[in-house]
Amino acid sequence: MIDTFKDIQQALNAAPHLLRLGRLFSETVLVEVDGQEIYLTFDKGRLESVVEGPSRKTPWRFALRTDAEALVKFWQARPEPGFHDIFGLVKTGRGRIDGDILTLVKNLRFFKDVLALGRAKEGLAA
Repeated sequence: MIDTFKDIQQALNAAPHLLRLGRLFSETVLVEVDGQEIYLTFDKGRLESVVEGPSRKTPWRFALRTDAEALVKFWQARPEPGFHDIFGLVKTGRGRIDGDILTLVKNLRFFKDVLALGRAKEGLAA
């Protein structure tokens, strides 16, 4: 799973429209997949680091918690309903969002588009 986020990191650096969209976003986000913690640290829209947890010392602004199967379905080229969006994961009970929801909402398009970069390589395994 960590490899997919590293692929997303490289894809983001090659996406000037997303870097422009996220230029005001400088936060650490926790993505928890089946209990495995992955910390994504953004600085002015760039994904500066992808670090595997657990870490009790790494502060994060908001967290997306889900299971690997749901995330693999989310990353399919054409995800089925309920797996097409992070809020779809929440609505179907396959995901949870914790922390500062306002920061997420302010940067929603950027964050959703960054996660969707994983769709470039359809059906990545965990």
